[in-house]
Amino acid sequence: MKRAGNLMVEIADRENLALAFWKAQKGKRAQPETIRFRENLEPELARLRSALLEGPLGLGPYRSFTVHDPKERVICAAPFQDRVLHHAVMNVCHGSFEAYQVYDSYACRVGKGTHKAVERARAFAGRHRYYLKLDIRRYFDSIDHKILKRQMRCRFKDRRLIEILDAIIGSYETAPGKGLPIGNLTSQYFANHYLGALDHFVKETLRCRAYVRYMDDFVLWDDDRGQLKAWRNEIGAWIAETLRLEIKPDCLNRCGAGMTFLGYRVFPASVTLARRSRVRFRRKMTAAHEEYLSGEWSEAEAARHVEPLIAFVRHGCCEGMRRRVLARL
Repeated sequence: MKRAGNLMVEIADRENLALAFWKAQKGKRAQPETIRFRENLEPELARLRSALLEGPLGLGPYRSFTVHDPKERVICAAPFQDRVLHHAVMNVCHGSFEAYQVYDSYACRVGKGTHKAVERARAFAGRHRYYLKLDIRRYFDSIDHKILKRQMRCRFKDRRLIEILDAIIGSYETAPGKGLPIGNLTSQYFANHYLGALDHFVKETLRCRAYVRYMDDFVLWDDDRGQLKAWRNEIGAWIAETLRLEIKPDCLNRCGAGMTFLGYRVFPASVTLARRSRVRFRRKMTAAHEEYLSGEWSEAEAARHVEPLIAFVRHGCCEGMRRRVLARL
């Protein structure tokens, strides 16, 4: 596939940098570093343009914190000016990453997302007898920098852009030459692209027609259990050798028994909420209600937290549960 070139002028364009700023400040307008950047917008954009074209980038340290929803993860927040840089690069490079994706890759893509992935999984479950569900052990922590940088050189040919991507990749490590920070926009693109090679292996080499991947969660369907077991062995060997990753213990079962996927239970004819998602909905709704009653959150703030929760559960067949929780509150 032809590599993309001559992108740096577009990345460093003032309008693109302004767009990157407006994207980066979304949901963070009241933070002190966002306010400082906005109050000195033109000098900051000029400094960023110079750093992009000539360097040095001067990437700042990450601020780390731990979240426990739905599982424990360490989130790494880059300084605000770095987040603007990330948006500026990905505004322009998005198309090159997108061109490599197969149809049934659903993370970090316009018009795709969780609900589309779940609906596609339900459709495949209705056509096949068995599924094989796989995911990667400690995925973000295990991504190999050398392999990822080599992948970037297969997509882009601007020397300066490659230097910038290398610097972003090398700005964080969980072990020497390993890991991406959870929380970066660039990490989402890098991580999704890293497994794009797996998508092409599954579709073009294994010839699996029923396949869905959302980041490091992926599922294959077939009418033959033996075929799925064979594919599992081939994928495990290929991914260890090619991408230096390790697969967790797999789940191979009948489609009619249901599959837990992206917070839902997927059946051939329906989609319901997974048990953990039900518990999470009740807990988060109760917490939001208490924050509102205590005066910690305004009505608008409470609505901002509640609306995505309701949108998530509406996709599962659980209207009765949702109404009971709302009635109790």
